[in-house]
Amino acid sequence: MAAASKKSGKPKTTAPPGSSLAQNKRAAFDYEILERFEAGIVLHGSEVKSIRDGKMSLAESYAQFQGDELFLLGAHVAEFPQAHQRNHPPVRARKLLMHRRQLDRLHEEVKQAGMTLVVLQVYLKDGRIKVELGLGRGKKVHDKRASIKDREQQREVRRALREHR
Repeated sequence: MAAASKKSGKPKTTAPPGSSLAQNKRAAFDYEILERFEAGIVLHGSEVKSIRDGKMSLAESYAQFQGDELFLLGAHVAEFPQAHQRNHPPVRARKLLMHRRQLDRLHEEVKQAGMTLVVLQVYLKDGRIKVELGLGRGKKVHDKRASIKDREQQREVRRALREHR
């Protein structure tokens, strides 16, 4: 009877596999995303626990080359309370892992074409934390206004269809 009442060892706050752990909602508004890439990320143990609990913010994060390596900068990962003295600093440079050919190509794009590497989201894939990067170009003010106008028009169309039914 005691065995039947046991629950799984994982807490309910842990995200299911394949789900998004953090998103950068401003990225699509501020940048025209031309291409998307997947990268691994080097993390400390307490960072993994905190990210799986959804305690990560990508609001001011971006990816930048330092030498020939790519780093995630500006991402805030809250401290994990149970880690105590082995905790991580909340904001630090985290190395991103990609194939050398991809890194070389991205480095050339960023250097020559004036592109930016924007962090779009962090998600789980096969039990590992992955980062989705977007190669983008900054939008001008009139581009942002156009995207707002398009979004409003789509909302009006959906509302009209819903009322018609």
